[in-house]
Amino acid sequence: MSRNPLAAEAASQADHVLRFDDVSMRYGRGPETLRDLNFQLEPGSFHFITGASGAGKSSLLKLIYLAAKPSKGLIHLFGEDLSVIPANEKPLIRRRIGVVFQEFRLLDHMTAFDNVALPLRIAGRKPDSYRQDVAELLAWVGLKHRMHAMPATLAGGEKQRLAIARAVVNRPDILLADEPTGNVDHEMSLRILRLFVEMNRLGTTVLIATHDQDLVARSGREVLHLADGRLTRHDAPRPRP
Repeated sequence: MSRNPLAAEAASQADHVLRFDDVSMRYGRGPETLRDLNFQLEPGSFHFITGASGAGKSSLLKLIYLAAKPSKGLIHLFGEDLSVIPANEKPLIRRRIGVVFQEFRLLDHMTAFDNVALPLRIAGRKPDSYRQDVAELLAWVGLKHRMHAMPATLAGGEKQRLAIARAVVNRPDILLADEPTGNVDHEMSLRILRLFVEMNRLGTTVLIATHDQDLVARSGREVLHLADGRLTRHDAPRPRP
């Protein structure tokens, strides 16, 4: 008996939250930053993207959170072909993605609490329904005592943890982090890693772009390595104590 091709496609999509098929990307008329990428992420997986500065790690993340478009190839996200998604549906997809940006992107005129609560407000939730959740999350990242502080008064590590709290507050299906330990010390790097591991344990697919090889070595997670615009997969290293 022949298999229904639509059913086969649906079954395939159920096995991953993200898939790249021959994806390339360039800026303007410049050379390709990313070339012929083919990979997929399974639900609840945890991966690192490594590579030298300028290898295209941030560009790859931009493709995933819909901040850029490929110059070639197809990207499937949550079973949807992004090339045919109507513009008015893209915000709904973005709400399923948490992003920790390299430069934090905190809103300076809002308190730490309000920065974290912003994704929930955008989603239409009422303050009474999320006030306790936000407070508990700030306590979880060690910022309970800084709840009413403005971003300008926070140290670099505090801003990093605040950005992470904002990225995970709505329990995203995918969490993307771009060099999340680039501006913090070793102890804080390990604390941030533990936060990501906990989110992954709760079911979130985690993808971290980093040049921090010590962090990768301690994680024991599979690595996607970018070089010359191409992506290769490496087995998980044995976790380092």
